[in-house]
Amino acid sequence: MSTITELIHSIPVDPRTGAIAVPIYQTSTFVQDAPGVNKGYDYARSNNPTRETAEKIIAQLEGGAAASLFGSGLAAIDAVIKLLKSGDEIVAVDDIYGGAFRLFHKVYEKFGIRVTYVDTSDTQAVFNAITPATRLIWLETPTNPTLKISDIAAIGRIAKAHNCLFCVDNTFASPILQKPLELGADLVVHSATKYLGGHSDLIAGVVVAKTIPLAEEIKFYQNATGAILGPFDSFLLIRGIETLHLRIKQHGINAQALAEYLESHPAVDKVYYPGLPSHKGHELAKRQSKGFGGIISFTLKNDTIEAATAFVTSTRYFKLAESLGGIKSLLCHPAAMTHKSIPDEKRRAAGVSDSLIRLSVGLEETADLLADLEQAFTKLPAPVHAETVL
Repeated sequence: MSTITELIHSIPVDPRTGAIAVPIYQTSTFVQDAPGVNKGYDYARSNNPTRETAEKIIAQLEGGAAASLFGSGLAAIDAVIKLLKSGDEIVAVDDIYGGAFRLFHKVYEKFGIRVTYVDTSDTQAVFNAITPATRLIWLETPTNPTLKISDIAAIGRIAKAHNCLFCVDNTFASPILQKPLELGADLVVHSATKYLGGHSDLIAGVVVAKTIPLAEEIKFYQNATGAILGPFDSFLLIRGIETLHLRIKQHGINAQALAEYLESHPAVDKVYYPGLPSHKGHELAKRQSKGFGGIISFTLKNDTIEAATAFVTSTRYFKLAESLGGIKSLLCHPAAMTHKSIPDEKRRAAGVSDSLIRLSVGLEETADLLADLEQAFTKLPAPVHAETVL
C-alpha cells in the first residue's frame, strides 16, 4: 500500500453508523454503567473519541507509538519540557522559534532548567555543548526562519550516547517529507496549526512519542494540566490531514519556483531555501527528506527594518500575518513579529537580520505569486548611501 493510500484509509469509518467522516463528539462527559465502568471514556479532558482518532492518525503518520493533542503548539512544547526537572539542561537550536525561546527563557529557566543554544547544523557544536546535566536536545529542522538543516540521525546518535531525550520540531517539513522518529528522535512535536491543519482555521499542537512509556508520560501531562484540543478542532485537524500529501506537494512546487526567482533578483541579498543547490544544507535535506517544503526566507541588500516593512506591506496575494502552512500565501517580518521576543543581538547572531522576510508559499498559481513579489520589489525605498568624505 502506498503512503498516500495508507494516509487516506487511516481515517476510519464510524463503526456504529457507517459515517465516512469522523463524528464530532461534542460532549464534556460520558455516562457510566457503574462507578469506574464505562465504554472507554469518562471525562472529555482525559479522552474524547474525536481527539483520540486524530491522535491515532498522526501517530501513524509519524511512525510513533502514540500521540497527544494539545490546544496549541506551545502547549505541546510545554508538555515535553515537563519531562525534565530542576537542574536539568537543554541543548537547543539557536535559530529557534520565538515562542519556544520565550517559554524556555521566561518560564522554565526560573524553575532551574538551563538552556544552551547552539548552531545544530554543526553536529560537532551539539556534541561540544553536552554536559553531564544535559537531559534534552531540542531541534528544529528546517529551522524557523533561516531554514538551517541539521543531521537528525547524527544528533540522534549523540543523544543516545549521552542518555538524552531527543525532540524534533517537525512543523516545517511535516511527516509527508520527513520522519524524525525513524532517524533517531524520541519525540516529535508539531504546531498542528500549520501544515497538518493546513487551512488557517484552528490552533493545535501535538507530541508524538516513539515508545509507549514515553507516550504515557506525555499523556499524563496532557490530562494533568488540561491543555487539550477540543473535539471540533480535532475534527478540523482530521479534515486537513486528508489532503496533506497533495498540499505539501504543491507548496513545494510553488516554493521552488519562487526561491529560484528570488535568488536571481538584484534587490535580494540572501535566499534561504533548502531546495536551492546554493543552500548549505541542500544535500543533507535531499538525504533525510522527500522534499523541501513551502517556506522561504530572504534578506534584502537594503538590510533595514524600513525596507522590509515597505515590502511586506506592498503585496497583494501574500497576506501579512503570523503563522504559516495554510492554503493562502502569507508573509511576515520575523524581527518585528514571530521573533520579536528574542533580544536583537541574539536574533541577529542566529541569522535573523533586520530585513529578513519569511514567505509561507500557498497554493495559488505560481505565476500570480511571482507577479506579486515583482510588484512589491518596485515599492522598496532606495538605499541610503553615506556621503563620501573628501
